[in-house]
Amino acid sequence: MTIEMPYQPLPIDQSDVRYLHGPDSAPQPGVPTGETVAFEWRGSEVYPGTFRKFWVHVPAQYDPAEPASLMVFQDGWWYLDPAGEVRGAIVLDNLIHRGDIPVTIGLFVDPGVFPDAENPENSNNSKNRNNEYDAFDDRYVTFLLTEIIPLVAERCSLAEAPERWGICGGSSGGNCAFTAAWLRPDRFRRVIGYLSSFAQMPGGNPYPDLVSRAPRKPLRIFMQAGHRDLHWNEPEQNWLAENLRVAAALGEAGYDFRLVLGDGGHSTNHGGVLLPDALRWLWRPTDD
Repeated sequence: MTIEMPYQPLPIDQSDVRYLHGPDSAPQPGVPTGETVAFEWRGSEVYPGTFRKFWVHVPAQYDPAEPASLMVFQDGWWYLDPAGEVRGAIVLDNLIHRGDIPVTIGLFVDPGVFPDAENPENSNNSKNRNNEYDAFDDRYVTFLLTEIIPLVAERCSLAEAPERWGICGGSSGGNCAFTAAWLRPDRFRRVIGYLSSFAQMPGGNPYPDLVSRAPRKPLRIFMQAGHRDLHWNEPEQNWLAENLRVAAALGEAGYDFRLVLGDGGHSTNHGGVLLPDALRWLWRPTDD
């Protein structure tokens, strides 16, 4: 089936571009609102000494007798904030109501902070975000699977099939989502990465080489990259180039992936606007 797209002129200035949100990113008449519950977590064994908040969004259609899908969002409040760019809970409510995606629990997890750090007002001292998100190891996905998701499972019935578990993030949260699914495809098989910070992973971006050498994993991956992302026209630490390298490797290896290129800089705007389409694409019933 051919899908016809309306004409949209390209902006001449590729840096100062803002995308407008569609109707799925705003509350709609007749769409029931799910319940969002806030939690705090201080007892981490994977990241000792950290404190964080997380939120669980349970859609109105959730039935404890029917295990729900799960979507994890890094940078929890940024992706949940109804006045922000992503508006995750609003999008989930709209898409579930229309039957575009299955009934899905939204888990929005903030990165850890060290409340007892010296000079906590200094973000480099108090925040554990880059340590958690940029690392190429299994600590963060282990943290999710052993510390946070069990707390969700105590309150909600979650599907066991890994095809029904997804993970989403932007910037460092994007490569974090990729790493979580890459290392644990037995749990996460749906991935969204916006403007992923592969360029700043310690030791460099491992994925172009890994994707080309490792047996293909059963992942479905939605990527967004920006023409004017950080260092876009420089030979090193180039966010755009590293995302394109990962996308090329996925394509050459035959992965089920989609790359959307946009204008603008390192901002959550374009990825947030794309969230409804990204979720629909991730949960589509076929591999077309």
